[in-house]
Amino acid sequence: MRQKMISRRDAFSLLGLAVALGFAVPTTVLTTSDAEAQAAAPATTAPATPATNTPAMSGMERRRAARQTAREMRREARQTAREMRREARQTARAMRREARQTARRLRREARRGGGQLYMNAGQPTKQ
Repeated sequence: MRQKMISRRDAFSLLGLAVALGFAVPTTVLTTSDAEAQAAAPATTAPATPATNTPAMSGMERRRAARQTAREMRREARQTAREMRREARQTARAMRREARQTARRLRREARRGGGQLYMNAGQPTKQ
């Protein structure tokens, strides 16, 4: 005989069926007269659900909402990462541009006679 692996879903289904059959009570015990039912009813008229404005959700709706929230969080994280990379690129570009401009200015000044700033900065001047 060949044994078959039982899935988690099938196991829970069997467990639920066993519990339902184990708690099965004859219907004669469950039937009561209207007068007995009214006498046994609680006197308070408070709603059974909490007083929140959110409706009760089924499991599928909860999972869908959780997936949507996770998707939004991932999207937000991607956008934040993109913005950070963009700012880093812009900062690096600005630094390179400033370095080029400074070097260009120093070379220009060296050509025009202020050579002590750029090429001959470490050497003594001729007199």
